[in-house]
Amino acid sequence: MKRLAIIGSGDLGEQIAWHARNDNHYTVVGFFDDYAEPGIARHGLPILGKVSDVVLSYQNGLFDELLIAIGYKHFEQRRDIYNSLKNIVPFGRMIHSSSFVDPSVKMGHGVVVYPGCVIDMKAQLEDNVLLNAGVVVAHDTTIGSHSFLSPGVNVAGFVRVGNCVSLGIGTSVVDNLHLVDFVRTGAGAVVTENLTEPGLYLGIPARYKKAE
Repeated sequence: MKRLAIIGSGDLGEQIAWHARNDNHYTVVGFFDDYAEPGIARHGLPILGKVSDVVLSYQNGLFDELLIAIGYKHFEQRRDIYNSLKNIVPFGRMIHSSSFVDPSVKMGHGVVVYPGCVIDMKAQLEDNVLLNAGVVVAHDTTIGSHSFLSPGVNVAGFVRVGNCVSLGIGTSVVDNLHLVDFVRTGAGAVVTENLTEPGLYLGIPARYKKAE
């Protein structure tokens, strides 16, 4: 079984480590975190160092693959860390065994799919995407890099979700729409038209609320 290291030791890191171990994907060796002291155990696993220590640790054989546990409140950091390491350190994938992924789906590196998701035919998850529990991505839909879909999100067919997009819990997106980069939706939003400006959208139907 490959050895996994995780960037970020907070709640998201704990969840990814839990599923990685309990669903038999990886042996988890610990976390890299700029805001925790090395050597202090978190969630029963060690803090291995700062993000700046990742490359040397990989070169020294400490781990085999990497995942990022930085959430939707820090998209720039999530994106920038991935881009700085993607050609140096291998990023893994973790797809929970209770999720359905059609064989035609295209999937990038660094993707994490929580329990109970459905990813239908010819969908695409680009690099460093996270789907939380119970997300449905319908046929021919693309989820852009670094995006984060909260529990119970439903995205219909032929949708293009941009990069660094956060869809809040229970959001629904109807078919044939485009959501630009850095869109965020609130809980229960229903997206019925293209979202052409970055920022927060709320309500049914979803309406622009403010810049992020």
